[in-house]
Formats: sequence, structure tokens, C-alpha cells
Amino acid sequence: MWATNLKVIGVVVGTLFFYTLICNKIPQVQSEVPQKLSLGADATPEQLAAAGEKVYNGVGGCTACHGLGTRAPNLLLDEKGTGAIGARCGKREAGKTCKQYLFESLDQPGVFVAPGYEPIMPAVTKIMPPDQIWVLIAYLESLGGTVDVTAADFQSAPSAGGAASAAGGAPAAFADGSVDPKAIVAAAECGNCHKIGGEGGELGPDLSNLGARSNAAAIRKKIIDPGSSVTKGFETTAGVMPKDFGTRMNAAQLEALVDYLASHK
Repeated sequence: MWATNLKVIGVVVGTLFFYTLICNKIPQVQSEVPQKLSLGADATPEQLAAAGEKVYNGVGGCTACHGLGTRAPNLLLDEKGTGAIGARCGKREAGKTCKQYLFESLDQPGVFVAPGYEPIMPAVTKIMPPDQIWVLIAYLESLGGTVDVTAADFQSAPSAGGAASAAGGAPAAFADGSVDPKAIVAAAECGNCHKIGGEGGELGPDLSNLGARSNAAAIRKKIIDPGSSVTKGFETTAGVMPKDFGTRMNAAQLEALVDYLASHK
């Protein structure tokens, strides 16, 4: 009897040890979140552009839509004979410099939509902090144009997500603190990429019947860590969804959104 029990205990302990060893060997993946950049006031245009290139190819998720010029304009190469973005940005809107146009495109993308494309771009200033916004602009200017972003721009830029009020106050609450799921969906601009109730974009999976194919725990995880899984058929747009909803929403808002999406069956 004791011999049998000892064998069972030995098997259990050995199994636990084996899987613990395997788990520790697997690289732990952590979502990339906006980080404050360590650039001094004397940063050169080249340094700003280099930092912006990392944002463009990394946390910014820009390549998912702008890399090929199919869903959105190609920013890196020539676009329909107008040159790279740094060469054409100052000619997009009359009276606006390249820098002004690029900031507007990141802050209010619906003001000017390039002909032939859908208005699917989210307001990036709601996703990334000002320093990342401005180095990204510097990088885009460097692609065929002249970088004129300076340290003064970092100081005067509105904070991400409307964080600083005009009076320099505290960060504004996401969706004004509302727990109405429709207000949360609107503030998160989910409809730019997803259909809900048959309306919205097609850049991401249709959420109209999400509750029928996913439970609340999985929905919550996807909102908090969008890189945790990739829906089949949307591999090319992986990385587009903002990675900071878990920190921008409060707990009540997150649960209200999860319940709302889970109710769509």
C-alpha cells in the first residue's frame, strides 16, 4: 500500500517538476506599451528620426496598414507619383506645413482622408504619449523631407488621449468615466476596425456575434493584451489594436465592455 502511494506521489512530483522546467524555458511575452523616451532638449534631427523609426516599426503598429499602401497610403515609398511622405506631407492641405499636417493626421485623422482610402485610422494621440508622437513625426518628415521637430514641440503637444486639459489639469477620464458600453466603444473607436451589430470597419474581426464564439475571460484578455492571440484571417493586421486599453479604462469600464461584447451572440 505504502509502496503504491509513494509511487503515485513520485509520479506527481516528477510531472510537476517536468512542466515547471518546461514553462521556465518558454520565453515570456509581454505586451509592448508606450514608454517615455529619454531624449534630451539637444537631441538632433537624426536622433529624433531614429527614435521615431523604432516607434513606427514597433509600438506604433504603423506597418500593419501603411506598409504596402493597400489599406492606407504607403508612407515609406512613393505614393502615386507624389514621393515619400516627407516629400508630400506639406502639399496635402493648403496652409498647413508638413509638421502641422502630420500632427493633424495622428490627432484628428478624419479631417483629411487621402483619396481612395477609407477613414479607418484611429486617433493615435489617444494611444501614445506626446514624445512618441513627435519622434514619429520627425521620422516621417525625414522620409524625403526636412525634420523640423524640436524640443519645443514636446513641451507644447497635447498629451495622449486628451490627457492634459487646456488649463494643464489632470488626465481626463476615459470616455469621461462613463460605464455605458456604447460610450466606451465610441471612445475606444472600435468601429474604425470592427463591425458591431453589422456596422463598422473590416480591418479587424466582426464583433457582432463575439459572445457566441468567445467567453468573457477570453474577451477580457484580448482587450488587455491584444497580442495574446491572432484571429485567423487577420494575421496581416495583428498589432494594430491599441495595447493600453487595460490601463486607460477603469475596472468598471473594462467589465462593462466585456459584458457588452459577450452579450452579442
